[in-house]
Amino acid sequence: MKINRKFLLGIFSCIFIFVFGVSIINSNDNNLKKSILSTNANGELSNKKICWGIKRETNHKQPDVGKNNKNILDQYNGICLGNSESKKVYLTFDAGYEAGYMEKILEVLKQNDVKACFFITAHYLNTHPELVQRMIDDGHIVGNHTVNHKSMPEIDNETIKTEVMDLHSAVYDKFGYEMKYIRPPKGEFSERTLDYTNSLGYKTVMWSLAYDDWDESKQGREAYGKSKVLDNIHNGAIILLHSNSKDNSNILNEVIKEVRNMGYEFDSLDNFEV
Repeated sequence: MKINRKFLLGIFSCIFIFVFGVSIINSNDNNLKKSILSTNANGELSNKKICWGIKRETNHKQPDVGKNNKNILDQYNGICLGNSESKKVYLTFDAGYEAGYMEKILEVLKQNDVKACFFITAHYLNTHPELVQRMIDDGHIVGNHTVNHKSMPEIDNETIKTEVMDLHSAVYDKFGYEMKYIRPPKGEFSERTLDYTNSLGYKTVMWSLAYDDWDESKQGREAYGKSKVLDNIHNGAIILLHSNSKDNSNILNEVIKEVRNMGYEFDSLDNFEV
């Protein structure tokens, strides 16, 4: 039986169009799945815990903060790393409790005309409200580090609301000051917690430069502390220091001056450049 060539071409064309169409549908479906950022079967955002970390680079290059983690942070209006072309840097402190060094830190900042952001807990507020008042009076930013410093991926949204908004209300009631920046306790967050704290009106602030200054058993290493900051300073750096570090209080003045000598400018998070 003689088969019509046009008939065969028509069949092959139909098969090709069908296969190509299915391929496009599957591709679009995969893209759609990716665009629904890590949602589960119930449409809920992922609560996979992200533990923030950085991989240092050399020659004052910006560090690797993890592409996926940064993308998630960016999607929920968070920040961790400023403009790579700008020599602006941003100084932040975590202040869970007072160890006797904050007055010196604040005085050094005042003498050098540097505005920092202090992320405080309820314990800090309740035990040293006069220092929080001075932070505000000196033009610094006071940020939210929650009431009890709990890992947010480990608590539900209602508990997060209590942890964040009880401190928010307490600071507002005492000082008429409204906080707007939050640093997740322990540097731990998830897509769910980023989304929820964002809905409470908060911008999440992580960091791109830090060292193990929080450990009070590892003080007396002032040269080490200076080198960790100065060797790793970079464009757009968000610097994390801990106010319970005696070393930080002792090296802060010299570090600020040396960072400026290297051509960098300290600026407020309110002027953050992406």
